[in-house]
Amino acid sequence: MPKTLTLQLSPREAADSHTYTTAAARRLGLKEQDIALVRILKRSVDARQRQIKVNLSLEVYEDQEPQPAPVHFDYPNVRHRPEVIVVGSGPAGLFAALHLIEQGFRPIVLERGKDVLNRKYDIARINRNEEVNPESNYSFGEGGAGTFSDGKLFTRSKKRGDYNKALQTLVFHGADPRILYEAHPHIGTDKLPRIMQRMRQTILEAGGEYLFERKVTDLRVRNGRIEAVATGDEWIEAAAVVLATGHSARDIYHLLQAKGIRLEAKAFAMGVRIEHPQQLIDRIQYHSPEGRGEWLPAAAYSLVSQEAGRGVYSFCMCPGGFIVPALTEKRQSVVNGMSPSGRTSPFANSGLVTEVRLSDFEHLRGAWGELAGLKFQEQFEELARLNGGENQIAPAQRVADFVSGRASKTLPRTSYIPGITPSRLDQWMPSFIAQGLRSGIATFDRRMRGFLTNEALVMGVESRTSTPVRIPRDPESLMHPEVRGLFPAGEGAGYAGGIISAALDGERIAEAVVRYIK
Repeated sequence: MPKTLTLQLSPREAADSHTYTTAAARRLGLKEQDIALVRILKRSVDARQRQIKVNLSLEVYEDQEPQPAPVHFDYPNVRHRPEVIVVGSGPAGLFAALHLIEQGFRPIVLERGKDVLNRKYDIARINRNEEVNPESNYSFGEGGAGTFSDGKLFTRSKKRGDYNKALQTLVFHGADPRILYEAHPHIGTDKLPRIMQRMRQTILEAGGEYLFERKVTDLRVRNGRIEAVATGDEWIEAAAVVLATGHSARDIYHLLQAKGIRLEAKAFAMGVRIEHPQQLIDRIQYHSPEGRGEWLPAAAYSLVSQEAGRGVYSFCMCPGGFIVPALTEKRQSVVNGMSPSGRTSPFANSGLVTEVRLSDFEHLRGAWGELAGLKFQEQFEELARLNGGENQIAPAQRVADFVSGRASKTLPRTSYIPGITPSRLDQWMPSFIAQGLRSGIATFDRRMRGFLTNEALVMGVESRTSTPVRIPRDPESLMHPEVRGLFPAGEGAGYAGGIISAALDGERIAEAVVRYIK
C-alpha cells in the first residue's frame, strides 16, 4: 500500500520534485532510490504568517508496488438508444450529456450560439467595440459562459455529486492534471476552448448529436408532459428535456412564462468589477513589499462582510486576469472577469457585489410578476450603458473616489480592452447597492490594508452573478413540478453557481432523467 504524508515546505522547496521527494523519504524512513513514484494529492499555500509555507499532501509508492493507472472513460455507442434533448452546452448541459451517454441514452445537444472557433471571431469584434451578436458572445456559444472565463473549479457544493470524477473528466478531455490536487484549481481561458471541443467530440463519437445555432423558440406541452422543443420552424421530439440554458438566456424565462410554466422570483446579487494592480494584491496577501517572488502564484482574495444587515462580498476573483464585456445586447453594459492559465496579466479583478432582496424589486411585481428581478437587473445594466461611452466602453471610477463620493477626472490603466470612461457610479446605481459597496470596500481595507486606493478602479456593472429567477423542480424527481419530463438544470435554473457546481448538477439531472425514462 502507498504511504501518505503531509509536508510543510517553503515555496521554493515545494516547487522542486527532488527536494520534496528527499524530504518524504527522510520522513518515512525510506531510501530515496527505493521510491518509484511520489504523487501530489493536495497542494495549498498558507499565507497567514509572514513566512509563507506550502502544504503538500503526498502519496509515496515504493519499488515493486503497483502504481495508480490514469483514469480513463469508456463511453458506449448510443446511436440507436432513446433520445434526450439537452438545451445548452455549458457545464450543466455538457456533463448531463456525457452522463446520459454513460447510462446508455443518446443526447441531442442544442446550442443557440456558434462552435468555439467561430465564437472567437464574434468575441474579437466585441473587444474591438464593434456590434454585439446577441447569439454569439461571452455568454452564448459552445461551452457557455464558462468557456471564456478563468475556469475556476473550486466549489463548496461537493456533496451534490462526485467532485473528483468531474475533475477527472476535465483531465481526460485535456485539462492540466494539476487541477486534481491544487486547493483552488483553475484551467484558464486559453485552455478551456480546446477542452470544450474535445468534450463535443466525445459526444459525437458516442453517437450523440450536437447542433449549433439552434435557439429554442417554443415548447410543446400536452397533458402535463413535455413532448418536443422548437428551434425556429423545426420541432424535435425526445423522451425528456434537460433545460440548461444559463443565467443570461432571458428569452427562455419569458418563453416559460408565456407557456404558463411556473417560475419563482429569487434573491440575487449585483455590483461592480473592482480591479487592482496584481503586484499590489501580491504585496498585501504575501506580507512582502517585493510581492510574490518567483515561486508563488498570483495572489487571490475572498472577502465578505455585513453592511447595515446586507451581505457584501467578492465574487469570481481573477488574479492575473482581465475584465471582459459580457453583455448580450447593445443596450447593456455588463462586465465579467477571466484569467489565462498562467495568470500572467499585471491586473487582478473581482466581482464586488451586494445582495438584492425580493423587497428591493417589489415595485416591479405588478407589471412583471416572477420576472420582476430580471427587469430590475436589466434596468441596472441599461443605466450603466447610459452612463458609459459608445458601444462597449464601460463607466468607471477610481476606488477611493467612489468611496468618498468624488468624481474621477482621470482613470488608471485597465485590462479592459474596449476602454473605460469616467463616471460617478455612486450617483446613478441604486442607492442601497452604492452604499453597500462603499461600506464594504472600507471594511475590506481594514482586513487588507491598501485595498482602498485610487490605484484601483470600479467598473460597471457586475450584474450576472446568479439568476434572479428560479425554475422550480420537485426535490425528489428533479422535474418541474407541473411539467413531466422537463428537467431544469444548472445556473440558469437557479441551482448552481460556477463551473463545477453546474457540472455536478448536470450529472444529478442526468440520473433523474434515467430514473424517469426507465
